[in-house]
Amino acid sequence: MKKTVSVVIATCIGIFLCMLDTTIMNIALPAIQIGLNVNLSDLSWALNIYTILFATLTIPLSKLAERVGINRFYLIGLVTFALGSLVSAFATNIVLLDVGRAIQSVGAATVFPLSMTIGISTVDTSNRPKVIAALGVTQGLAAALGPVIGGIVTQFLSWRWIFLINIPLMILVLLLVTFNLSMNQERNAKPIDLQGCILSMITLFSLTLLLVKGREWGWTSFSVICLAISFLAGCIAFVFTEHFSKNPMVPLDLFKNRQFVGASVAIVLSNLFLVGVTVILPTYFTNIQQKTELTAALIITPITVMIFIFSPVAALIIDKVGARIVVLLGFVLMAVGYAMFFTVNLYNSLEIFVACTILGTGYGIIAGPITVLAAADFTGEKLNSSQSVAGVLRQVGVVLAVAIFVTNLYAGLASAKVSSVQFASGRIQRLTIPQKQKSTMLKTTKDAISTGKTHQRFPVDHFSKIERRAMIHTNYVAAVSRIISPSNSEKVQIMRQVKKKVDLALIKQNHNINAAIGDIQTKSESYFTNAFKLLYRNTLPFVFFAILASFIFPAFKREKVRNVCH
Repeated sequence: MKKTVSVVIATCIGIFLCMLDTTIMNIALPAIQIGLNVNLSDLSWALNIYTILFATLTIPLSKLAERVGINRFYLIGLVTFALGSLVSAFATNIVLLDVGRAIQSVGAATVFPLSMTIGISTVDTSNRPKVIAALGVTQGLAAALGPVIGGIVTQFLSWRWIFLINIPLMILVLLLVTFNLSMNQERNAKPIDLQGCILSMITLFSLTLLLVKGREWGWTSFSVICLAISFLAGCIAFVFTEHFSKNPMVPLDLFKNRQFVGASVAIVLSNLFLVGVTVILPTYFTNIQQKTELTAALIITPITVMIFIFSPVAALIIDKVGARIVVLLGFVLMAVGYAMFFTVNLYNSLEIFVACTILGTGYGIIAGPITVLAAADFTGEKLNSSQSVAGVLRQVGVVLAVAIFVTNLYAGLASAKVSSVQFASGRIQRLTIPQKQKSTMLKTTKDAISTGKTHQRFPVDHFSKIERRAMIHTNYVAAVSRIISPSNSEKVQIMRQVKKKVDLALIKQNHNINAAIGDIQTKSESYFTNAFKLLYRNTLPFVFFAILASFIFPAFKREKVRNVCH
């Protein structure tokens, strides 16, 4: 029993770290950008290469593990992930960071599915639902906690520690696995489906790269169209190959199981809608509301708490009410959460807290059961294959979220920038100030809006000492010219009056300029806020549509569900 608990703990930690590293980097990107002195476009590869290779290699490496021995190959995966973390942590340039993340992804593609297989296979059928629930909770928590942990680590330590924190935990997992799992497993002598392996990698690589780089390259560009064709052709060829293969990479009869199909669809959709909040919302708080990474991360913490509470509960009650009801309720709550993100005041902490709580509850209710149902009553190779497919689909959900939400966000922000510049131009032109100040003010405002720094501090005094002296001189000369042969005392008096008049005029003009800046900042922030909120409004119909996924699951029959779980 003690060994079983140790193995389950080890596999939970392994899953947690693999999923954590899909989202932990996002909030640390500005710090990494400064640390490595690299532009955001180049840095995005370090973020995306992990997701792309993770999704691409999961199924082939799982099959290779069956040939080598799952437990032995699991150790190799753990060491690979730890090595990638070290390379990433000590990277001195973007190339080394990319290499480190690529190595990490190979380790993750091994550790994630094998953690599920080992964890589930370690226990008897009576304890299986509890272990699956624990593994499912871990996945959801890791995805939600990524930005939170990333924010805390980046603010108090350094961005390098988002990789270094993996090392002691990986060492712990290595020790637990080494002392509690047998390395003398019977190997699967069946030949690897090489053709299916290559086709699966081509298909998944094309899909993930298309989704990740589509916005940057252009959705109608030649590269993206080629990737789309490659994905479709690869997908068709893969299904055809697997249908006739004696030892398929993915047994297609997995998809004859309605519970597995329903769980697969729910995995993609629930992760898509979760990441759409946990990645996008902190970006809003840091870039628009100018909050720290830590504060932004803590604001969405209720999501994590609710996942932790409701995932295990929901996983254990599916044999009481059935998967259909549980998953339906989860998507309804996620839809309510999305509706709130569109309607609430994003400056109101209580309203954000409620919206995050509802969304986290909805995802938690879905995450626990779908992990149980994805395992269904599979054993052996089918269990390994089902977990590999589920792992890939989870990554597809994450990549889809980034592709869809970031693409639409960029479009929304571009529109917000245009509206902000138009408002700023009109507001500045109405000011009764010298044209030089208008031009300077307009240029500075446009620069601030183009970079999204609508809250940057502007000087309170907008006229230099030289400009003040020039205004005083001009007014003094004009005043003196109106008096015939003024005495010295009159000149002194005129100078005093002119200075007072000019200073009062400058105070008034500075006040008007500062008021205009305040109006422009408020209006621009409103435009940018709406760009984020519109994401959730536009996604809301799709979240409601996702409710239909619950009807893929068979109608509730107490005995049937009980037999599957036990």
